[in-house]
Amino acid sequence: MSLARTLSPLIEGDVRDDPYTRHLYASDASMYAIEPLAVAFPRHAGDVQALVAACGELEVPVLPRGAGTSLAGQTVGSALIVDFSRHMNRILEIDGTTARVQPGVVQDQLNRAARRHGLMFGPDTSTSNRATIGGMIGNNSAGSHSVLYGSTVDHVEALRVVLADATTPDLASDARLSASVSEVLRGLDLTGFPRFWRHSGGYRLDLAARDLPDLTKLMVGSEGTLAVVTEATVRLVDRPRAKAIAVGHFASTPSAIAATADALSFDAASVELIDKAILDLSRQRVDYARLGDILSGDPEALLFVEFFGDSPSEVADRVDKLAATWKSNGHGYHTLRAVTAEQQAAVLKVRKAGLGLLMASSVGSRRPLAFVEDTAVPPERLLPYVEEFAEILSRHGLSAGFYGHCSVGCLHIRPFVDLRVPEEIGTMRAVAEEIAELAARHGGVNSSEHGDGLARSEFNRRLFGDPVYEAMRQVKQIFDPRGLLNPGKIVDAPPMTEHLRDPAMPEPRPLRTTLSFGGTFAGGMHSAADRCMNVGVCRKDDTGVMCPSYMATREEEHSTRGRANALVKALSSDDPRQALGDERLHGILDLCLECKACQSECPLGVDMAAMKSEFLHQYQEIHGVPLRSRLFAAIRTLNRLGSATAPLSNWLAAPLRGPLGLSRRRPLPLFRRDNLLRWFGRRPVKAGGREVILLADSFTTYSEPGIGRAAVELLEQAGYRVRLESQGCCGRSSISKGLLEQARAMADAMVGRLAGSDAPIAGLEPSCLLTLKDEYAALLPGDPRVAAVAARARLIPELLTEAIDDGSLRPGDALSGRKILLHGHCHEKAVVGTAATRELLSRIPGAEVEEIDAGCCGMAGSFGFESEHYDLSMKIGGLRLFPAIAASSPDTLLAATGVSCRQQIAHGAGRAARHPVELLHQVVDLP
Repeated sequence: MSLARTLSPLIEGDVRDDPYTRHLYASDASMYAIEPLAVAFPRHAGDVQALVAACGELEVPVLPRGAGTSLAGQTVGSALIVDFSRHMNRILEIDGTTARVQPGVVQDQLNRAARRHGLMFGPDTSTSNRATIGGMIGNNSAGSHSVLYGSTVDHVEALRVVLADATTPDLASDARLSASVSEVLRGLDLTGFPRFWRHSGGYRLDLAARDLPDLTKLMVGSEGTLAVVTEATVRLVDRPRAKAIAVGHFASTPSAIAATADALSFDAASVELIDKAILDLSRQRVDYARLGDILSGDPEALLFVEFFGDSPSEVADRVDKLAATWKSNGHGYHTLRAVTAEQQAAVLKVRKAGLGLLMASSVGSRRPLAFVEDTAVPPERLLPYVEEFAEILSRHGLSAGFYGHCSVGCLHIRPFVDLRVPEEIGTMRAVAEEIAELAARHGGVNSSEHGDGLARSEFNRRLFGDPVYEAMRQVKQIFDPRGLLNPGKIVDAPPMTEHLRDPAMPEPRPLRTTLSFGGTFAGGMHSAADRCMNVGVCRKDDTGVMCPSYMATREEEHSTRGRANALVKALSSDDPRQALGDERLHGILDLCLECKACQSECPLGVDMAAMKSEFLHQYQEIHGVPLRSRLFAAIRTLNRLGSATAPLSNWLAAPLRGPLGLSRRRPLPLFRRDNLLRWFGRRPVKAGGREVILLADSFTTYSEPGIGRAAVELLEQAGYRVRLESQGCCGRSSISKGLLEQARAMADAMVGRLAGSDAPIAGLEPSCLLTLKDEYAALLPGDPRVAAVAARARLIPELLTEAIDDGSLRPGDALSGRKILLHGHCHEKAVVGTAATRELLSRIPGAEVEEIDAGCCGMAGSFGFESEHYDLSMKIGGLRLFPAIAASSPDTLLAATGVSCRQQIAHGAGRAARHPVELLHQVVDLP
């Protein structure tokens, strides 16, 4: 009997051991991979106790896991992985200045709840939007403000745990455990224990010994090797009343480090560095580009200095004083002041994304690896330490990116290494040994917040010395005598060069794809999927769009990371084409809404929408194309016929929902007989003026013609001569349904019609217009017409904003005093951003414009109509979008650029949303 079948009846949660689930949990954000025996999803502490008891009887190791973003390999192993993030994620109580939480609670989730009390959790990792409190306890995480708040161990007051024998001792009062640990510590010489306070390596015998012994402190940083945490009581700190940030610009990384002391002299809450490599990467990304727009010159390094205080004037004054001091001492050439929330959001977003942006510079299997990235030395030693560090890398022929916490002497330096090259594995090990000795020589530590895992545990005997290391082994024996809890971490670890992920992966077999995965993904679809390095940004649940299906299900397999890893498994098989026909794989990819958010929000730019389209194409080559998919792919023809036969077609469409698998709960859009093409054909041709080509998309043309009419009239008023492109579909629907040969033919025809002009190409429906800028390059690789057409494609708000600014359009004040809530289309956010739409609405005199961070609406074209997807579609909309609309006043105007978004808002929120062009049309006097 399989392990899952044995364990599942014992718990209320579930246990899985199918090959795909095991593969998805075989890796974390480290360079390691070990396939687990099974994965359990407990619902409560009783489930955890039952799992540990059963595994003890079966002699099966147990490995607790949160978000799986560990950088040193802590959360991979040949064990039963216990995923706390899916169900055990409740905040049980906030009482005074403490919070009682389950281990799967995410740091930002706790902070949102604590904010209502004026509090927050002090340690703040850059992964705060997905890092769990349980994982932070396992690693003894710290974060950017550790100079102020210390590490997680400083904030944990009590823990409920399950030991390897399935008992649940009270760590504060268990006499047997206390006596056993006291015996180990008695007479132990800890003078050689690292004295630098920011330390997360080994077991914290130094802290345990202070209170004879403090077993709770001993658990923190133990990486699940001593006990499984089921509940934590953590201390909260006061949330600062005011914040301000100084961003120093420097001509070199050493000069930025040298300016740290000045920042600390003004009681900075954090001092963070990113180098030019990471800065340049941020400028290439739509989602991170705002920082680059406000910088001065082309700095080689930036130093972000954050100040906390009681008032805006206090923190602003400290920023000014630091800027003056830097100038007086010759540090840097410019200081940017970020004092408003909007300014701070722009700079902090890039600072927090340092790891992901650095990972984005990977080429194939040459990646910036985490094996010496967590050392820390006293800040006054950081400059000479970094100089020697750089010399070691240079001597070994390695380059690296530099970012991290100058305030506490910790820079996350990640050398680029290709682990598929055996010689480079040897180089990696040699560098790791030298850097560990270098950190010790400068009075520092080998691990300061990322833990030991598989990357650093091997060095613990050398770093701590035999007596202390043997004491750690004895402590492990006390709590886990059979070595069943996350074995091979901290003590008795394998060499750091074992279990490496990349060398163990088979060379992918050739696969002919219809979409081109060229450019960065030189290895085709496999390389495109393998670009994911598991940093887990797709597991966030409160900001942005990515990943809507994960936000709604909290299932690893329904995150971008999960899907990418599943595709890597299929594409690494002996017959990748046949593997892409697998039903289990289809189930994993089925809930991808193809929102494209991962294209911009994933720091590595993993484009799951494109890969799902190619997957569907390959899958349907084996299983055939469903009728429903064929019909949706022919949406222009259907809508044209529906419009021609309206209103009869509207009555006839309803009975077809059942046979086609469309939800009866979802209203169908109404066909309009007076479509855009009929209206436009009756109008006199306007002579003269600049030509603009307006895409008569398949949706607004036949169902919402008023939007197109408004656009035509506004463009003509602005001096344009409008030519409708209405001869065929752009192929958007065919792409989403995997009918890629059909989409290619449509793209070729569309490019052929558009290429003979230099006129701008405007579009009302973002998903249609942006197909020209995005997918056409993959459908028609090497076609020079594609780039030319893409360069001319512009969302209509861009053209109309220019017309207002040059005086061609003069909006009136009919909406003065009204608030407009804007919900941008997912494709718009991902490919070009929503700035142009915001700018257009802001030109309406007297209107207050607010863009709501409400994620994906959940509709996603046909997705929300499909019976099997309706509930999820509504759940996604209900996460943030519907509540944001419900919280607005009834007279607030709603604007949405996407037809699907407007449909979802009408159905799920009971409010009408209008296209921004309609709102502008309302305030412009036309002849």
